[in-house]
Amino acid sequence: MKNMKRLLLLAVILMMNKVNAQDKYQYDPPWNTPPQSAVNFTVPGIDNVPDLFGDIVDPQLVVFFAGNQFMVMDDLLEAFKKKHPNYERIFVETLPPGILAKQIEGGSITIGNMKITHKPDVYAAGKNRIDSMQNLFARTEVYAYNKLAIMVPKGNPKSVKKVQDLARKDVKIAMPNPAWEGIGRQIVSVYKKLGGAELENSIMKEKVDNGSTYLTKIHHRESPMKILYQEVDAAPVWYSEVVYQQLLKHPVEMVEIPNNENIKATYMIAEMKDAPRAQAAKDFVDFMKSAEAKAIYKKYGFETP
Repeated sequence: MKNMKRLLLLAVILMMNKVNAQDKYQYDPPWNTPPQSAVNFTVPGIDNVPDLFGDIVDPQLVVFFAGNQFMVMDDLLEAFKKKHPNYERIFVETLPPGILAKQIEGGSITIGNMKITHKPDVYAAGKNRIDSMQNLFARTEVYAYNKLAIMVPKGNPKSVKKVQDLARKDVKIAMPNPAWEGIGRQIVSVYKKLGGAELENSIMKEKVDNGSTYLTKIHHRESPMKILYQEVDAAPVWYSEVVYQQLLKHPVEMVEIPNNENIKATYMIAEMKDAPRAQAAKDFVDFMKSAEAKAIYKKYGFETP
């Protein structure tokens, strides 16, 4: 009888450990659908590279996308390949736009032990970033718009109602780092608009110093995960990012920012002057202006021209 109780207790402990292990990573990316391979060796918390997409060997098209658009990649690449079946191997990076700009300038990037030296055929980012790099591009086009929102956990336990609430001492936030995230600078501009230097200093200096503002490395991954794992109470993000997490049925809610307090981001896509695959670049930029591409962006909460 004692042995039976011990076995039952051991079984319960093993089951609880398995559930806890699954819970630890239950919201981890990649949130997109990985490509089919002979071996899938994505290991939560160990080997997980969600912002590199597709075929890294001998690609027929290389696109560098501002990271906050990772959610459109599955639908977008499928639709593009359907329209242009000659492009079978496509490689896409969805890292922060400032990091991609440094990669373009320097010619390479290292992630873990992997070094990537691909030159992009196409680069997509916010209008300010594109304008600052205009000499590198053969052609640019506007293809989408976005605005800001606040992501909170399901039920909004800290009752965050407005941007100014992000400065509250009892509210921990995840904030995109303005050093390389375009959205970070946009959010800071809203702080200045609504509360001047006092609000900006409270969130970006005082709360950073005391640890209640966390500055992200890759906000489009970290901010949702910080919310989902209940490590922060709120996160200013792009509107489309809350829409996507809700499409995934993840336990988040949106606090909308009124239009008169918000900003409107303009996204532009560019053909590189020195694109190694110039025709592919032209075909992809043309596609981004199509009705199919616009419908995909609208599905994920973006606006289009």
